[in-house]
Amino acid sequence: MFAFDQVIAARLLTSLTLGFHIIFATMGVGIPLCISLAEFVGLWKKDVHYLLLARRWARGYVITVAVGVVTGTCIALQLVFLWPGFMQLAGKVIGLPLFLETFAFFFEAIFLGMYLYTWDRFQNPWLHWVLSVPIIMGAVGSACFITSVNAFMNTPQGFRLENGVITAIDPWQAMFNPAAPSKVAHVLSSAFLTVSFVLAAIAAYHLYRKKQHEYYQKALGFTMLLALVFSVLNTVMGDWSGKFLAESQPEKLAAGEWHFHTGARAKLIVGGILHEDTLETEYALGIPLLLSILAKGTPDAKIIGLDQFPRELWPPLYVHYFFDLMVGLGAYLFVVSFLFVGLSFLQKRGKLTRFSRYNRPVLAAIMAGGPFAVLATECGWIFAEVGRQPWILRGVLRTGEAVTPAAYLPEMLVLFVLLYVFLAVLVTSVLVRLFRKTPPEVELEARKIIL
Repeated sequence: MFAFDQVIAARLLTSLTLGFHIIFATMGVGIPLCISLAEFVGLWKKDVHYLLLARRWARGYVITVAVGVVTGTCIALQLVFLWPGFMQLAGKVIGLPLFLETFAFFFEAIFLGMYLYTWDRFQNPWLHWVLSVPIIMGAVGSACFITSVNAFMNTPQGFRLENGVITAIDPWQAMFNPAAPSKVAHVLSSAFLTVSFVLAAIAAYHLYRKKQHEYYQKALGFTMLLALVFSVLNTVMGDWSGKFLAESQPEKLAAGEWHFHTGARAKLIVGGILHEDTLETEYALGIPLLLSILAKGTPDAKIIGLDQFPRELWPPLYVHYFFDLMVGLGAYLFVVSFLFVGLSFLQKRGKLTRFSRYNRPVLAAIMAGGPFAVLATECGWIFAEVGRQPWILRGVLRTGEAVTPAAYLPEMLVLFVLLYVFLAVLVTSVLVRLFRKTPPEVELEARKIIL
């Protein structure tokens, strides 16, 4: 009973930290690209609005980076403290990307400082824009390296375990494990999509309040175009990830889709209520053949079900709801971004005069897309982590075998809840005060941007 309670407490504490950190980590990956693209467009078009976008996003980015560093450090410490069994085994194998992730962050931080304090200090402003490129490289590199560690937990390789002793360690093979390419690609595309929608939601909010300033209109058009591009890219990467699961982690896919019996021409289950004692579903929408088509590209493909695995090795079946919610929210983001970009295209060509792309229902849909994008990211990570259970290192080490025997985990859980509530309130208030005190209209009128 003690071991069960200990595992639950450790998992809750880790989940809490990861769930909070992933918001700031996602912002940290996606915002540098948006900043760089906005400054590029501003310099190319000699447009002060896009240059101001880059400036203001950079200010907010610094704050999110600071919180991301704190929560990222908490995750690193919790891996050592809460999961010593995992670190003793995997730490010898997967230390390379952990080190490279730290190096990538240092690389990003150095150029971020140079970027922030050299506005208007170059005779050629393009030299300032060049400084944004290594920031993107550091942010993307950091995400790639840390995601490869998570991928290693799903498809461990690069070592041999003989009588509990690790031998034949190959850190490069461990880092470039089979799950890494699809997982890294999906993480990056979802981060870019989420950030695009969060920034778009901010612009839509101001337009919704009838602040019809050109700055907000350009901000919304710019971010929604990015959102459409990245929603398409994210769909492709998600499809790649799903096909990888069908081949390499069929139990995770089967749990996510409530696919219990191995067979061809498998149907896709959407929604529903599951009776776990009989494995029967109610109120679910079953789409014939679609699971076989999505997983392996043909309706006659055979899809492995949970009947091929011992019941004690099944992932928790509630991951189905997180998988459905992730996919459903992703579809919403695509529809909204496509709608806005389509309306913009038609209006600019005079083919749609009675329905504005800035009307309140469209703006409200975009505003909802911001939190929905963050929620989709959270659901994706819950599906990825919970769907691997009962393994912390798939096929090698179970979660219960890796947990710490240390006491006071419930007390630590309460303490970290209070910490993250405090950080959430603090960050929100600082960001609101920062941008409310200096609205873009004032900055533009004061001519603080020099071309």
